[in-house]
Amino acid sequence: MNFIDLAPQYEKIRDNVNKRLQSVMERSQFIMGPEVKELEQKLEDYTNSKSCICVGNGTDALQLALMALELNEGDEVLVPDFSFFASVEVILLLKLKPVFVDVDQETCLIDLNNLSSKITERTKAVIAVSLYGQCPDFSKMREVIEQKTSNRIVLIEDAAQSFGSLQRDKKSCALADLACTSFFPTKPLGCFGDGGAIFTNHDELALKIKALRVHGQTKRYEHSFVGVNSRLDTMQAAVLLEKLPLVDQERELRLKASERYFDRLSKRFQCLKIESFNTPNYAQFPIFIDRRDELKEFLANRDIPTTIHYPIPMSKQPIFENELFDEGDCPRSVKVASSVLCLPFYAYITEDIIDHVCDHVLEFDR
Repeated sequence: MNFIDLAPQYEKIRDNVNKRLQSVMERSQFIMGPEVKELEQKLEDYTNSKSCICVGNGTDALQLALMALELNEGDEVLVPDFSFFASVEVILLLKLKPVFVDVDQETCLIDLNNLSSKITERTKAVIAVSLYGQCPDFSKMREVIEQKTSNRIVLIEDAAQSFGSLQRDKKSCALADLACTSFFPTKPLGCFGDGGAIFTNHDELALKIKALRVHGQTKRYEHSFVGVNSRLDTMQAAVLLEKLPLVDQERELRLKASERYFDRLSKRFQCLKIESFNTPNYAQFPIFIDRRDELKEFLANRDIPTTIHYPIPMSKQPIFENELFDEGDCPRSVKVASSVLCLPFYAYITEDIIDHVCDHVLEFDR
């Protein structure tokens, strides 16, 4: 059994993907070939975003989004304490100050009451993570920010796990001032390596990010900014062009799989709460249990793979061991990190596999 099995998807699109890749190889334009521009246009159309800029990976997307804002050293960026480390890593790389916000224990999304309490005159941006394929309430988030301060605070969606999700009929990646997604192979839209993209409706930001991804070039050999080298290569764009048409269909398959897990397990285990205004594109299926490590070992002994996304809140990472964070500042993040366990999950998982996993999970809890 695989935790995530990508082979069934490849079988569906094998011939078209191989034709696309063969075309790229024959043309030999491996960097910024026409497939990249074609993909950017189709991603704009899919998300109803004005601009999409494809880059080397999802972490670069977050870093470039922050770089485009021209923040000053020490400016504060709010970020949920429960997320993958990349969400805070880019803040540290740019010598900005991360301010950790607790999460809601039922959704694992950024807690808006706690967010309000963390906003100061030094707050310049919020990185709100759409975790497990579900988006935080961006409309409410804007209201909270506007009630707290008249300062301009930029909202950035970390949409690495949520491409294809919906919130009030809007797509993930079109809910914030800037949105960043990842095309890592196991994401809802994944390529055959690393890749990422940034979305925005702000023309000036889009033009700057396009320059920043190619060493700050605004014209060939004319560098107006200090940028980076982060371009989605043509072969990955070719793969994504064949996978993009599957996103909505696979979202429905994931929803169906999640419903079966929920029906089997929710009476005995806490499952992820999905807000009524959200249609998630599940990236994982988490459950929450105090005896998490025991359950993980129990399932491993029965050849059922599981993963912990994520075992350590970001403020508790070793890099922060000398920082003076309040030990009780984000208690729900600590609780979630100690109890979450993600079960085998992907678009083409079968009911038999789900039932096999659930049978053993329920056996553990007898």
